[in-house]
Amino acid sequence: MLPLKTFPFFGNRSLVKNLFLLVILFFCCLGASQTGSVAAEEPRPVLNEIRLVRQVPVPMRDGTLLYADIYRPTKPGKYAVIVTRSPYGLQRIGVHHERMMKFAQRGYVAIVQDVRGRYESEGKWEPFRDEAKDGYDTIEWIAKQDFSNGKIAMQGGSYLGHNQWAAASQSPPSLDAIFPSVASTNLYANWITMGGAFRLSFNFGWGAVRMPNRIMLPQIWHTSDFTPEELKYENILMHLPLKNGDLQSAGYAVQHYRDWLAHESYDSYWKAISDEERFDKVMVPAYNTGGWFDIFLMGTLNGYTGMKKYGGTEAARAGTKLLVGPWGHGPGTRFGDLEFGDHAYIDIFEEELRYYDFHLKGIDNGLDKELPVKIFYMGENSWREEKDWPIPGTQYKELYLTGDRPANSLRGSGKLTFDKPKSAGTDNYTYDPNLPVKTYGGNNCCGTPTVTGPRDQRIIERRNDVLVYTSDFLTAPVTVAGPITMKLHAATDGPDTDWMIKLVDVYPDGGAYPVSEGILRARFKDGLDKINLLTPNQVYEFEIEMTGTANVFQPGHRIRVDITSSNFPQFDRNPNTGKPLGEDEEVRVAQQIIHHGGKRPSHIVLPLVPGF
Repeated sequence: MLPLKTFPFFGNRSLVKNLFLLVILFFCCLGASQTGSVAAEEPRPVLNEIRLVRQVPVPMRDGTLLYADIYRPTKPGKYAVIVTRSPYGLQRIGVHHERMMKFAQRGYVAIVQDVRGRYESEGKWEPFRDEAKDGYDTIEWIAKQDFSNGKIAMQGGSYLGHNQWAAASQSPPSLDAIFPSVASTNLYANWITMGGAFRLSFNFGWGAVRMPNRIMLPQIWHTSDFTPEELKYENILMHLPLKNGDLQSAGYAVQHYRDWLAHESYDSYWKAISDEERFDKVMVPAYNTGGWFDIFLMGTLNGYTGMKKYGGTEAARAGTKLLVGPWGHGPGTRFGDLEFGDHAYIDIFEEELRYYDFHLKGIDNGLDKELPVKIFYMGENSWREEKDWPIPGTQYKELYLTGDRPANSLRGSGKLTFDKPKSAGTDNYTYDPNLPVKTYGGNNCCGTPTVTGPRDQRIIERRNDVLVYTSDFLTAPVTVAGPITMKLHAATDGPDTDWMIKLVDVYPDGGAYPVSEGILRARFKDGLDKINLLTPNQVYEFEIEMTGTANVFQPGHRIRVDITSSNFPQFDRNPNTGKPLGEDEEVRVAQQIIHHGGKRPSHIVLPLVPGF
């Protein structure tokens, strides 16, 4: 081997010394940089061998046996317990058994149970109706078992999240915390309908096709390449009357689906199972997680605000948290047409584990020192912690519709302005239920296949039955975070119709991506529990609740509002007749008039928060 001095560089002692110092300086700077950064908390290590005990019968108060799988550490002893109650089967791949094993490996007993009438459990399957009392009975049964130390939490998303709310609303004394993810809190208002409009795609695909019986069925006979024309969803979902649409798939009456149609308003049938009627009975904190484009987003936000205001104990109110990402029905880095960055993903399992460690094991992991709200601001594509939701200091600002020429389609001249227009104007369009505006993006999931998330709306904004109102190019960021409301002065020539609204972020290249949406079935203008038909051609002020959001409209972008009367098949087509939901065999074409400016200043109310 040649000596180092053979090489000219290493023969120069000053150069070697300087290089050595540079290396030291580099690593010192690297260390300082790492010290100054916010490091992600290390995942909890696996500390336990575990075993599975299958098909354990859990008796309900009426003698019905519900069966559960129990994952537990092999070491004898009493443990805190995490329980999931599911209609999707105990061994559903990637949903139940993997998560339960991971909890057990980290020192919990984890239980997943088939709900009443599903898979191995006894009884009749009737969605939603038995989950409150069965959840209560399950929790109190667990508390008496020799493996339980008396500390119990619930876990799960979607229907499983609803099950947590249902059980907690019964104030079971042995429950300590819940973690409802992507969950509804009002099965009528933020599951079955939105603004009184029936969520056809979700309700039919989930309720009539996949979940009519004891096991979950596939949709393959409606969606495959070999599916004949008469069985394709695009034809089945157009079927009228809605009340017997189940026959087009199941070939028999699906009673729960028909019950949903029969109870079209927020009546006693729905109030009896609404968690929002009983937040004051929930005695434990709730960590609410969801996505800005999830179908149950309104339930996620209402779960937080409802518990903060009405939770049954001070500890429940103080310990309730909210986390919302740029997701659909679960975390990710990309949704729809937009990429939000790797940092947009959060491992919900690790977040759950910290929550249970704090509430069930008493581990001081700093959870109580954090701000209660963590939300992702789209447009800026960054996370931000907040003191509350809605965010303190929010200013609600009206953005008005205007324009001196028709606003029909992208080719029109609809405008948005923060200055209240003095001159009055109108825009007109025809709504034909036989030619509905197709669902393209927005808040949906899990039913019949639809295109969801932030999708470029220009594909539907080219239609003349879509009114398009667009602001000037922004010269400074406009940061919007909170609930969105549309106040629309409008008339239709019949006794009923729908108003569908989208708030859209228009990029410099023209791409138009929705950040919030809302719909109102006009008959519910006085409240979801009141059906009042319209006087044809009379102008009303309709208040349309839209999904909450957090979005930074950047300089060079524009703000847009789209208005139409259909979003099919996400929502059923309003036949414009005023007949009860599901009864119509025919539809009528409606003539719609939107008023703006002057004494009828239609506007969207934006929650403006200070920028970053």
